[in-house]
Amino acid sequence: MLEIFGYTSGILMIISVVPYTRSILRGNTKPQRMTWLIWTVLILIAFFSQLAKGASWSLLLTAGDGIAILFTFILSIKYGVEGFRKIDIISLAGAGLSLLLWYFTKEPAVALFLIILIDIIGLNLTIQKAWKNPETENWVGWAMCGVGGLFGILAVGSYNFILLAYPIYICFINSLMAIIILARSRILKKNNEEV
Repeated sequence: MLEIFGYTSGILMIISVVPYTRSILRGNTKPQRMTWLIWTVLILIAFFSQLAKGASWSLLLTAGDGIAILFTFILSIKYGVEGFRKIDIISLAGAGLSLLLWYFTKEPAVALFLIILIDIIGLNLTIQKAWKNPETENWVGWAMCGVGGLFGILAVGSYNFILLAYPIYICFINSLMAIIILARSRILKKNNEEV
């Protein structure tokens, strides 16, 4: 059963890129370049950190997420927005500093939590963009990743906080992004109708 949850998680993470990519190519979604750059580096570290801690089927979540993130980063180069503002550079520096801390600790558990911190740094850039312009994000792709995270949690199969931390984070943060996009879209639409 864990194997099925692991495959489901990985497949959902990979196919989440389909609605997101379609939206990018239609000119609706505008990925924040620095977010996706930071995430591309992080997902590689997350994968090897979880592997070092003994993850098995739950590792398919990270592998699927990695494929989707790398593909989106490549698209963001041409179709994305921002990436060179002061906040982008500060975020990249913060991510780099956290990676340096991870390198010196050489402890997989510390690396995993630093990865989550760095992920939040990158995500903050996209949250700011989505808050102002929710139409530049695709809630379906984020929701699919949230469900993929849920299956990643189920794939762990035991209560191991280190192995559960990343799938829980992925489930929570992607679901939150989908909610932010939907809620802000409705609020801004309602405000425009009242004007």
